Amino acid sequence: MMEFALLASGSKGNSFVLKDGTAAIMIDCGTTKKHLFSSLEKTGIAKDELDAVLITHDHSDHISQIRHFSNLPVYSPVEIDGVDTFHVTPMRSFFIETLKITPLALSHDAPNTTGYILEDGNEKLVYITDTGYVNENYIPLLTDADYIIMESNHDVGMLMGTRRPQFLKARIYSDQGHLCNEDCAEVLSRIITPKTKLAVLAHISQEANTRELALETNRRILLDTCREKMNRQLVLCAAGQYEMIRKGLCDEEMDPGSVSCAIGLEYRAYGTDLFGQTASE
Repeated sequence: MMEFALLASGSKGNSFVLKDGTAAIMIDCGTTKKHLFSSLEKTGIAKDELDAVLITHDHSDHISQIRHFSNLPVYSPVEIDGVDTFHVTPMRSFFIETLKITPLALSHDAPNTTGYILEDGNEKLVYITDTGYVNENYIPLLTDADYIIMESNHDVGMLMGTRRPQFLKARIYSDQGHLCNEDCAEVLSRIITPKTKLAVLAHISQEANTRELALETNRRILLDTCREKMNRQLVLCAAGQYEMIRKGLCDEEMDPGSVSCAIGLEYRAYGTDLFGQTASE
């Protein structure tokens, strides 16, 4: 069974850890040193227990703490100064213990930005952030995941209303930028199946979005487009910059297999499911 934690998510830093019984990996290590190591401690995973670090791309909000993990195998689509890496190639799967990892080419303004599909023979997790769009050819590969971490970066109206320079707005909105709420929901609507237990909206902009808006937009579109194929126990939640979202991993208040999310920012916390019904209905 997969256990994992999204440690940080947003423009100030990103990191994710996963254990599957035989392997423990980290995807990106771009948050502050203090937050990263205190979060790892909360998960019960020591740095030396990690079998590998996977990198999505070389922007600082994804690799700023890489020097602390340079003694571990580092899998990356690009070279990183001062760190020996194993090069990953899109669609060329590799294994860490029994964990199968399939890199995906994404579209972002950093060379060879990569997403990952993680599979352990029983469960499947999709991890995609920092992309302007999702390649149509990947949809069959992404479908039927148990867990999905998907970028829902900005609301287009809010983005255009910020004081950011026009060139920056255009970059974020472009095919080499970030997924907006509606585009995230469109992808989710195509890959969610009754098997999907959790979808996390990630890399949410602090200026051009809100967690509540990302949740409501995705919820509305999912109910309009794929209600009939959604698991009624599906949890949809929005990641905060420094608030951990985890499944398992040393949370004594959780039942085995349950999901711990920020209170008030996932639909189960409202006392209703995605369909607007209370738990007793």
